[in-house]
Amino acid sequence: MGILDKIADIELEISKTQKNKATNGHLGVLKAKLAKYRSELIEDSTASGPKGEGFDVMKSGNARVSMIGFPSVGKSTLLGSVTDTESCAAAYEFTTLTCIPGVIHYNDAKIQLLDLPGIIEGAAKGKGRGKQVIAVARTADCVLMVLDALKADNQKEKLTAELGQVGIRLNCEPPKIYYKQKKGGGIAFNCTVPNTHGLDAKSVYRILHEYKIHNAEVLLREDSTVDEFVDVVIGNRLYMKAVYCYNKVDQITIEEVDRLAREPNSVVISSLYKMNLDYMIQYLWQTLGMVRVYSKKPGQKPDMDEGIILREGASVEHCCHAIHRSIVKDFKYAIVWGRSVKFSPQRVAITHKLMEDDVIQIVTQ
Repeated sequence: MGILDKIADIELEISKTQKNKATNGHLGVLKAKLAKYRSELIEDSTASGPKGEGFDVMKSGNARVSMIGFPSVGKSTLLGSVTDTESCAAAYEFTTLTCIPGVIHYNDAKIQLLDLPGIIEGAAKGKGRGKQVIAVARTADCVLMVLDALKADNQKEKLTAELGQVGIRLNCEPPKIYYKQKKGGGIAFNCTVPNTHGLDAKSVYRILHEYKIHNAEVLLREDSTVDEFVDVVIGNRLYMKAVYCYNKVDQITIEEVDRLAREPNSVVISSLYKMNLDYMIQYLWQTLGMVRVYSKKPGQKPDMDEGIILREGASVEHCCHAIHRSIVKDFKYAIVWGRSVKFSPQRVAITHKLMEDDVIQIVTQ
């Protein structure tokens, strides 16, 4: 029996099993097995078969965004509208057969945008070269999920489920579960909050035994589910930010556009008529958590022509590395103008956190 057959059998058994307190442990074991087989499926080597053209391209720029979507939702048209790259677009499915990169220039930053082939249901199991597409998506800083506003067939839920099967969690925070393997002492289970999802000591023991783990310490700091605990045990889950981009809104009613625009983490656009693309790029900038600061030399005006691109929460030390790696060694202090300081200008240490549009002057020894 192959891995796909085992996955299908477990999924069938889970769907037939009633969910109650008596079956929590059994369901936990089934989900642990399912996660293990899915990991094996993704890691399964295809060296025995012929190798096709790879999708991955060299990472460049200040951030990378991967476009994910079903065929014919307008990804190629969107790439051509916001970058200088031409991607083949036609009125039939699967016009894009490989990964096509483009660059968005915004706020002195270069954001690499990847046009990936459309994926289909079952992509996580390898259908339609889905493994290669999802593997490239894992290398991105953010996922731009392109959806067809004309189709109300739960595209977002289906794509989220496909990515979830290979360990990509969209717009989710890592579970607040402390887990550590030990050399002895058995399994110690504690929780600091009431648990309403059935993740009790018995379920934890059975899940860990399925992975042949007999000595560990587990502490639940929030009301967690069995799936979240399995994610923590496996340890290879990727928590990514995602922007849900509804395309072709020029073909729906204003009321429907308003409803879609109000959904969390969503933007509405028309790539064909270039409607609302500026807002989409601005929203991507905010989602990526990018910060632009400016440098200043003593006795001169700030260099406002070329900003220094950092990530949200970056310190003066990160700024020094962005300018030149040797500056940190000779760093003495910095003078900052902007929103990150109480007084403008203000002398700060190397650990000071910078904010958007700050001006910094670095003083070395």
